[in-house]
Amino acid sequence: MAAAKKRAVETWEDVEGMKSTAEVLIPADPLDRVLGQEEAIELAKIAAIQRRHLLLVGPPGTGKSMIARAISMNLPKPRQEIRVAHNPENPERPFLEILDDKTVKTEEAAQQESVGKLIDPEKAPAKVAQRLGYYCSACGSYSAPEDLNCPNCGKSKIDRGIAGNNPFGDILGMLESAMPQMSAGKERVNTTRQLADGTEETVVFERAGNKIRMLDTKALQKRNNLQKKSNTKTLVKLDRDPFVMATGASETELLGDVRHDPYGGHDKIGVPAYQRVIPGSIHEAHEGVLFVDEISHLGNLQRFILTAMQDKKFPITGRNPQSSGASVKVDNVPCDFVLVAACNMQDLQNILSPLRSRIIGNGYEVLVDTAMPDTSHNRAKYAQFVAQEIAMDGHIPNASIDAVEEIILEGKRRAKADGQKNSLTLRLRELGGLIRAAGDVAIMEKAKLITAEHVKKAKIRARPVEDQIKERYGSYQKGMTKDISDAQNQNSEYYFQNEHIDGSDSMFN
Repeated sequence: MAAAKKRAVETWEDVEGMKSTAEVLIPADPLDRVLGQEEAIELAKIAAIQRRHLLLVGPPGTGKSMIARAISMNLPKPRQEIRVAHNPENPERPFLEILDDKTVKTEEAAQQESVGKLIDPEKAPAKVAQRLGYYCSACGSYSAPEDLNCPNCGKSKIDRGIAGNNPFGDILGMLESAMPQMSAGKERVNTTRQLADGTEETVVFERAGNKIRMLDTKALQKRNNLQKKSNTKTLVKLDRDPFVMATGASETELLGDVRHDPYGGHDKIGVPAYQRVIPGSIHEAHEGVLFVDEISHLGNLQRFILTAMQDKKFPITGRNPQSSGASVKVDNVPCDFVLVAACNMQDLQNILSPLRSRIIGNGYEVLVDTAMPDTSHNRAKYAQFVAQEIAMDGHIPNASIDAVEEIILEGKRRAKADGQKNSLTLRLRELGGLIRAAGDVAIMEKAKLITAEHVKKAKIRARPVEDQIKERYGSYQKGMTKDISDAQNQNSEYYFQNEHIDGSDSMFN
């Protein structure tokens, strides 16, 4: 069956001529996938181009995190890689290395060259393949070096020298066969070859599974050079996700840390200090977006974000004074990020004033919308939204147009419940849950498309538990008096509001 031809939808009339959401084109630009929020999207595009900070204020489920991720996808690719290196003079002050993209790519190319060339055992010199354990000199066949005896002729592939002519050779062969940890031949063979100019160069052959790795002088030199630079650790890779979500669950998660080593980084038995340095979210978001949802919940950690925004660099230190990492410090670690913060309206007062001032001084604050007008264009956007949710889920079928109409009616009902008449809700996370529930119903009924009937059934199944309590008991308070134990009841606020101090049933009796 041919795939449906996809088309962009601008008006509801574009949707009405379709059979299902399989025909709806999902925009390539993630910012164009956000419904409504025209002002926020416009500012997000500016933030991506000009590297401005953004504070999004509004209730959950209105697309704040989606806007933040969309900004990161519109930023240029990161151009720096951050590493730490061993400092032999003062190991507790590791060196910081900041490499540009050209240097990193040159190193990666050298790494590829240092791997050498992988060849089939048959293409290696026969004596080399024999010494590595691939070649059987008795019958001329090839097999894995783990096979001590040739699978073709049954004779031992191990070159035993004198033992080969020893009358006890068969006994030795039996002993070798009884040692499965052994393998025929050596792991590495060094040879020489003559070049066109008459000089000789060293060529090394190594085992590489079913292949043989061949390294010439050039590859060996590059390998040696890379080994000399091995005393480094990459903190932030060049090839990375430019979107970092920080929860602020701990200072370590946000600001980085130095792991504890019970041996104190002893040069013989301990782990070197540079190997124990770990970056925080502010460092991982360098050249990208740091998204902090519910930023007011970070409390005093907000001041560290403010410092990082101001200096565009922040040290990594050990944060536990009882840890061996407490004395380790890496100064001036880059953290030049775009901050996209989000919060609810009631939490604005809990955001530090200097932090808000920094955002306003180099960015924007925007109150996100909770609804958009019920127009032909916005109904088409709802069809796009349904198609997006189905594509993201990946486990439910496409929706018929009558199912989309049912979703629109539900979006209109929810907007009205928010006091928005002739509007469509933008609380889309919960609406996405309804689409998935309808898809689950369709799957259980083995339907090819989600229909309006599936959406109606999903409305019942996907009801919030508060609605279920109200339907069963009449009100939340009545449910509290009937569905919990006496001990829980007496500890509830409702109990103290409705019981006499003297123990009578009601204060109104």
